[in-house]
Amino acid sequence: MKNILILGAGMVARPLVRYLLDQEDCRVVVASRTQSKAEKLIESHPRGRAEQLDVANVEALGQLISSSDLVVSLVPYAHHIDVAVRCIAQRKPMVTTSYVSSDMQALDEEAKRAGVILLNEIGLDPGIDHMSAMRIIDGVQSGGGKVVSFCSYCGALPAPESATNPFRYKFAWSPRGVVLAAKNAARYLSNGKQIDVPGSQLFDDCSTITIEPLGDFAVYPNRNSLGYIDKYGISSAHTMFRATLRYPGWCATWKKLVELGLLDEKPRRLKGLSYRGFVESLVGKGAPASSTTAQVSTRSAVAHYLHLDKDSPVLNAFEWLGLFTDEPLVLERGSALDVLAQRLLEKLEYEEGERDMVVLHHKFVAEDSQGLKEGITSTLIDYGTPGGDTAVARTVGLPAAIGSKLILEGKIDLTGVHIPTIPIIYQSVLEELEHQGLVCSEKSEPLTE
Repeated sequence: MKNILILGAGMVARPLVRYLLDQEDCRVVVASRTQSKAEKLIESHPRGRAEQLDVANVEALGQLISSSDLVVSLVPYAHHIDVAVRCIAQRKPMVTTSYVSSDMQALDEEAKRAGVILLNEIGLDPGIDHMSAMRIIDGVQSGGGKVVSFCSYCGALPAPESATNPFRYKFAWSPRGVVLAAKNAARYLSNGKQIDVPGSQLFDDCSTITIEPLGDFAVYPNRNSLGYIDKYGISSAHTMFRATLRYPGWCATWKKLVELGLLDEKPRRLKGLSYRGFVESLVGKGAPASSTTAQVSTRSAVAHYLHLDKDSPVLNAFEWLGLFTDEPLVLERGSALDVLAQRLLEKLEYEEGERDMVVLHHKFVAEDSQGLKEGITSTLIDYGTPGGDTAVARTVGLPAAIGSKLILEGKIDLTGVHIPTIPIIYQSVLEELEHQGLVCSEKSEPLTE
């Protein structure tokens, strides 16, 4: 019987926990700061146990790790290094869905000496994106070909019928991460030319892609794509582009949120302000005496400030969000970004019975030894279950669960710091994901000049 310790009981934990509890040779301990959350995941399963744990409590953490055969860390990424160090000291393998930080990579040699694997980036993005891409890349290269172009698009969205607000977006948890990501600079390679996009201009670099059978999506660059050329071993690529997927209209709205100053992180006094008063402070307009005409006047002032037509859909989205109302701010002190994140959390919620959707789409151009080109796509579309697991939870949690099982079974027999870009990992994980209904459908067609 294998003992698995899962640290954290957040939004993506349930599919992971239930998958591992379904393995008859596994016992699972879920340790969370809030024990009731862990108990909810275990659901009184005879091979499950919930524990209360503050991950900063070194002694308690060490005791739980010592009695485990493998540790899955779903706590905030800032704690992963502490967990990894203790796993190495006690010769226990560790799995996370987070990106490999420089501090994590620095543990590679120690983990090898201890004879354990620290498997990172095995969720959705990063995770399934790596594995589905490498299956195609390795296939092309093993046949003597090369990848000359790779574009990857990923988005976690409401299902089409649940995209019912002007933003066509909803949050299953705190939106602060999404808001902060809207400030990220980006870099990618397009036809041999390096493109650098400042964070302030992120939503200027917006295009449209059609993904069947869903239709059109807006896409904008996702951070630095260039590192994936080496990570995926495709130095032959003249185009390397990773992007975020959203419904059409997203970029236009967020471009104006940026211009309005709602992503500014400078703390300010907010006590006594309404949303209208706060927005007017951003555009430099004094408040009119009549609240009846105030909303109209504020909308006009924002339209003028942002160079928008008075009937712009962007202004409609702002008005729906309540930015022109006399409703008081919840926060008494904070930044403009805090105000926006709080409002998005209140307004962009999933209603009971609604479902989310995950879309992951790769586009390759491959060239064989004769110079003939082929277009290859890989597409994963998954929907959440109303009242059950979200698509995000399934696509993040299940790869980590499967990777954990394979390590315990000795089918992933590696040591050191790894991500799932090598066949010994991705082949078995993708095969099991297909058994769980998560299928990356691949298509190819010859291309002409």
